Amino acid sequence: MGKRIIVFLFFVSISSCNLAFASDPEPLQDFCVGDASSSVRVNSLACKDPSLVKPEDFFFSGLNISGNTTNPFGSKVTPVFVNQLPGLNTLGISMARIDYAPWGINPPHTHPRATEILTVIEGSLQVGFVTSNPDNRLFTKVLQKGDVFVFPIGLIHFQRNVGNTNAVAIAGLSSQAPGVITIGNAVFGSNPHIPDDALAKAFQIDKSVVDQIQLKF
Repeated sequence: MGKRIIVFLFFVSISSCNLAFASDPEPLQDFCVGDASSSVRVNSLACKDPSLVKPEDFFFSGLNISGNTTNPFGSKVTPVFVNQLPGLNTLGISMARIDYAPWGINPPHTHPRATEILTVIEGSLQVGFVTSNPDNRLFTKVLQKGDVFVFPIGLIHFQRNVGNTNAVAIAGLSSQAPGVITIGNAVFGSNPHIPDDALAKAFQIDKSVVDQIQLKF
């Protein structure tokens, strides 16, 4: 009986450790400003010498500037992640500004390490996310200025301007480095390419169509 209890407690402790490390590293001091120049490889950025930390390490300027949306998608993301704001290191949060031209789209993508909460600042956006297999249920909503929508961590989601004027949104993310996987880029623009016959079978389309799409990425 005693051995069973020990084994049980062992598995509980292992499970607890997995839960503890399922998010960004938590700070063990007041701050850990990221040192991008450090050669130390850790699961975040190494800490800058506290004696060298400056107020600018906790500061970012520029979210008042409109992003350039003259691209095929008609959108521009301006990130404020740990690479842009080193003071975010180990704090588990970040943000971004997203600009949309009329009918522009922030194409289907996923953040592997973060939940996203989006607030519309100007314009109207259709937003949505798709649940995992096997249901693949789409949750979608048209948002107006001041509306908020949340995209659960890891799920594919999108935003689309459904108005004839520019739109702007601010996104908050639950990671200092949320990452982004744009579905079209990842599937059709990988380096090297996923074999076209594999994609043709996966999407049930002709290989020539796959080749045409790959050229766009």
